[in-house]
Amino acid sequence: MLLCTLIILNFPIKATANSAEPPALIILVNNPPKDLSIVLESGTVSENVRFSRRAWEGYYAFYSKEIRGLSKYKFKISTAKESFECTITEPLKEYDNVFTLDMANKQLIPGKSKLRDILLVVIRVILTLIIEGIVFWLLGFRQKRSWIIFLFINLFTQGALNFWLNWGGFVIESYLIIKLFIGEWFVFLFEVIAFPLLIKERQKATMVGYAFLANLVSLFAGGVIIAALPI
Repeated sequence: MLLCTLIILNFPIKATANSAEPPALIILVNNPPKDLSIVLESGTVSENVRFSRRAWEGYYAFYSKEIRGLSKYKFKISTAKESFECTITEPLKEYDNVFTLDMANKQLIPGKSKLRDILLVVIRVILTLIIEGIVFWLLGFRQKRSWIIFLFINLFTQGALNFWLNWGGFVIESYLIIKLFIGEWFVFLFEVIAFPLLIKERQKATMVGYAFLANLVSLFAGGVIIAALPI
């Protein structure tokens, strides 16, 4: 597990070092209309706005050169049906500024919705439980007690891991994957001790093997989930 983590970690770190600068400002939009346009009227032009989408969430990215030196940030937001303006008057950091566009109330809200973060954690934990549960079943675990312990341990470890992944501001994908690798290593250390101590259905060597295999599968599945779901 450690060797695999170190090998995979080596690539993202190099890729990140050579990548372009991260966005200075990200505007999140839930289910953005296809014709939604967000233009920073205070200095930039619409061509400079980078748009991407993950599942139901859209991201509008602005970079430091586009917002540097501005005392306020006035955005023109428009679709085919409506047009309105929103202004950010508070000072922005050089990077990692996140706002959520509330289309219904026509306002920019600092940060991310707590409900959004909780929903993403729940989805990731459920998907991971399904994947690790399949591995658990394939290795022959059938006793009710074993499954209860499996459920409690994984709810604790995966819940903690995903809350940690979601902690803070907006994190670009490469950094989030690095956090996943680090977090999965600590999850493995906990589970390789907890499972052999608490589950008696199989030998300790089998439990250690399960912890290794399940976390290895979870590691790669987590990367796929990060690539598919909102960050």
